[in-house]
Amino acid sequence: MSIAIQNISKSYGTQKALDSISFSINKGEIVGFLGPNGAGKSTLMKILTTYLTADEGSAKVNGFDVSSQQKEVQLSIGYLPEHNPLYLDLYVREYLAFNTDVYKVAKSRIEEVIQLTGLTSESHKKIGQLSKGYRQRVGLANALLHNPDVLILDEPTTGLDPNQLVEIRNVIKNAGKDKTVFLSTHIMQEVEAICDRVIIIDKGKIVADKQLEKLISESATQIIEVEFDHEVNETQIATIENISSYSNIDGAIWELTFATDKDMRPVVFDFATANGLKTLQLNQKNKNLETVFREVTK
Repeated sequence: MSIAIQNISKSYGTQKALDSISFSINKGEIVGFLGPNGAGKSTLMKILTTYLTADEGSAKVNGFDVSSQQKEVQLSIGYLPEHNPLYLDLYVREYLAFNTDVYKVAKSRIEEVIQLTGLTSESHKKIGQLSKGYRQRVGLANALLHNPDVLILDEPTTGLDPNQLVEIRNVIKNAGKDKTVFLSTHIMQEVEAICDRVIIIDKGKIVADKQLEKLISESATQIIEVEFDHEVNETQIATIENISSYSNIDGAIWELTFATDKDMRPVVFDFATANGLKTLQLNQKNKNLETVFREVTK
């Protein structure tokens, strides 16, 4: 077991950031950790990396207890925090060389991680001269430097352009072939592209923990896009059976979300007929992770 968490709780004053959290992650899994802002994601990651101490419960990383074996935990993980702390006055290679001494690894590892993270073209520069995206790459290169068994990545794709996103996705997926990857992000497409499994936290509690495909297929949410022959007001839309949310896309086009797996297209058609409307188009949209996320954290 790469990560094992049992009944972890953490409070900041009267606010409970984590409320008896429990789950485990096996070696080789790439797990996405999702939740609204303030749900407790970064707090749990800081506990796993020994930056914070839990109020209750226990956690182990690679078999090492995060409370009593902090040095062993730190040596066995690669951590990229949300706010990537770097020495901006150091050159990229200089910074990585400094950390090879910290981790007591061979200097040859510097070239390996530079190539792995696509830093070659920028590696001669000072970190302060780099774009935000390349600074993220430096942080990821540093996390990989000592070839850890577990990668803990808090918002690893922040600031990356679409081309860089694809490259870093591949780096993370390749790392997941022989490492455990536990990553937090707000970008649902990233999780869908990278992760095997998803854990969703809301208000300090786990509200979903399943394989990605199963989580989406078992969702009790249905989305329908409908275009009427003329505009409809919000009050009318709200009366449709089983509707949980709705948004006006453009003029007479609406996106309707229903809290049921029953096919609601006949109901929408009947609604149109009862209100003297015609449906110009009526399409059931595919469910995705964003749909599920809204469903379990609404």
